[in-house]
Amino acid sequence: MAGGLGLALLAAAPFAAPPAQAQRVAGSGEVVRNASAAFRVTTFAGGLDHPWGAAFLPDGRLLVTERPGRLRLVERDGTVSPPLGGVPAVSAAGQGGLLDIQIAPDFATTREVYLCQAVQLQQGHATRLIRARLAEDATPRLDAVQPLLDATPAQSSGRNHYGCRIAFGTDGKLYLSTGDRYSDKMRAQRLDDLAGKVLRLERDGRPAEGNPFLGREGARPEIFTYGHRNPQGLARNPWTGSLWEAEFGARGGDEVNLLRPGLNYGWPIVTYGVDYDGSKIGEGTSRPDMEEPLRHWEPAVSPSGINFYDGDAFPAWKGSLFLATLNTPGLLRLSTEGDRITGEERLLWGELRFRHVLPGPDGLLYLLTDETRGRILRLEPAAP
Repeated sequence: MAGGLGLALLAAAPFAAPPAQAQRVAGSGEVVRNASAAFRVTTFAGGLDHPWGAAFLPDGRLLVTERPGRLRLVERDGTVSPPLGGVPAVSAAGQGGLLDIQIAPDFATTREVYLCQAVQLQQGHATRLIRARLAEDATPRLDAVQPLLDATPAQSSGRNHYGCRIAFGTDGKLYLSTGDRYSDKMRAQRLDDLAGKVLRLERDGRPAEGNPFLGREGARPEIFTYGHRNPQGLARNPWTGSLWEAEFGARGGDEVNLLRPGLNYGWPIVTYGVDYDGSKIGEGTSRPDMEEPLRHWEPAVSPSGINFYDGDAFPAWKGSLFLATLNTPGLLRLSTEGDRITGEERLLWGELRFRHVLPGPDGLLYLLTDETRGRILRLEPAAP
């Protein structure tokens, strides 16, 4: 069914669009026609339980995490492997589990992969970063599994807001997002606490050289930015080298941010959203010493994984930032120029909860559905 919203130029900070028509085509092969492109949605792979993170290997195969704690290898024809061995145990309760995955920039020689998970510690639950090696001498599996960092203090109450996205910068450093863990919002503001932050790390988990709080008493040296709520989106802009982040607000106030070292992004002191009971959070919507988001939404769209599109299959989408959204479910496209957002388009709106979006080496766009019987959908160009 054709439908969706055309490109809306951004005149004001919050986006208030008329309702988009639901497009009941996900995985059906039917053609969708929007203002920017005509595309067909097909099911590339299925049989996955809440797929959360994914990373393409140099040979075009895809590593995919399932939140309950499994890792799969998807062949180029969409065949899904049995669960890989060597995956460490996770705490798969609430919003926790096996979450993001990224391969090392030099994977072709090192075979290194990085995973993020929720883990049970003696003091409670925390976000954990892991490094491993993908071995394939007999059957695919992880070996040399090594925990690198726990986003402590661990929290005994609540199993939500782990963050848990991984990205590599142009500097070769590893960036990891951590959530505020929900129960105590002010953890995001405390510099002696790794919750509610984006961390910048060496590949062995040490604080990266040049971090903004290195040597500062009472501050964790891993911190790159702070004041984040639940950042499940993290991506490098391939044209400028900057790092972009997306995070959930409460009721409204979802954000896309341009990350700069040492800056405070406000949560929970400033936010454009309100609490779930409708009450005010913090002091208001802005403060001079805290960073404004590039974009925020009211009502919520609940952005999870994000990625920039630099493929050739959809020329009109080149330079866009895509966001997988959960509520309202769908796919958001933000057109960009440098480090500015210039427009917004809503695709497949009101259809399916998407946990992640990533471009493939074939120039097509891949979407992970947030379902017990989860799928990987593929967007392919169709004749206009």
